[in-house]
Amino acid sequence: MPRRFQGVAAGIAAAAMLTVFLHAIKPLSGQGQAAYRAPRTADGKPDLNGIWQANNTANWDLQDHAARQGPLIELGAAFSIPAGLGVVEGGEIPYQPWAAAKKKENAANWLKLDPEVKCYMPGVPRAAYMPYPFQIVQTPAAILIAYEFASASRTIYMNSKEESPADTWMGWSRGRWDGDTLVVDVTSFNDQTWFDRAGNFHSDALHVVERYTPASRDVLQYEATIEDSKVFTRPWKISMPLYRRVEKNAQLLEYKCVEFVEELMYGHLRKKTK
Repeated sequence: MPRRFQGVAAGIAAAAMLTVFLHAIKPLSGQGQAAYRAPRTADGKPDLNGIWQANNTANWDLQDHAARQGPLIELGAAFSIPAGLGVVEGGEIPYQPWAAAKKKENAANWLKLDPEVKCYMPGVPRAAYMPYPFQIVQTPAAILIAYEFASASRTIYMNSKEESPADTWMGWSRGRWDGDTLVVDVTSFNDQTWFDRAGNFHSDALHVVERYTPASRDVLQYEATIEDSKVFTRPWKISMPLYRRVEKNAQLLEYKCVEFVEELMYGHLRKKTK
């Protein structure tokens, strides 16, 4: 056989052997990979207790975005916006035409309008992916989530039909278990929070359904379906992993930012002295 054909034949034989090998090991790769089962609390529910934090750039912008200059040139790179991949499924936030224009206006005036700048409560789902940790404390009747930013908190009332007495920044949360997934139905929002620093916003008709699913001991898969008939043309979803803070001394620290914004918001009211 000519030498060139010997090389071709050897290549075909090697490819055939590799194909056989891959088919042989494929069934094995699926063995022993049962779905993760989280540790249980005393009442048999998945144990979500712990301190968690997102590791992404969603607080800057829920959608894909390039790195760009920050709003204060004097700070150079210290206040620039990092590039990031989006967390919106499908990549698009389905704004109504008027709302799309409002979002652009918000983005152009972010430093003046973003509620985060004024230390307002962050709202849901934004509180889950701000660059600050939060702690879940779980009981059978209720689940408390305490957020480091602005010392915000919320109570998830389990298997409750009770309605909120008023609209608030953090909404009214009612939870239930769907297998190992904590499902939280959140309503009764005011219209004073944003989803990110890019100007994405909502109205007081916001309805959020969150899903917290243990993926491993130190990872929760987080999803939030967002509906607002006043602002969007259809419901849309975000998803991301949340990671457990595993440092030996992990804890929430104080970040009471109200005192940081008093001069910004009320400095013009100071009584002038002669």
